[in-house]
Amino acid sequence: MAMDAREIETMIRAALPDAIVTIRDLAGDGDHYAAEVVSASFAGKSRVQQHQMVYQALKGKMGGQLHALALQTSAPEA
Repeated sequence: MAMDAREIETMIRAALPDAIVTIRDLAGDGDHYAAEVVSASFAGKSRVQQHQMVYQALKGKMGGQLHALALQTSAPEA
């Protein structure tokens, strides 16, 4: 079963309440998304650590209900 973009956004915002989240459905199939996540929680963290935080927010759905997620993360610019 595919995930809805709103469900992805809701899960990310639940884990990172200050996040600005933009989700795009890349293939129109509900399985391939691109996400841009900007959060102050990412400050001082490596890109890998930032991505791990987002994957943790998705609670194991990555690779199952969510087949592919092109992820771009950053901390807000000061």
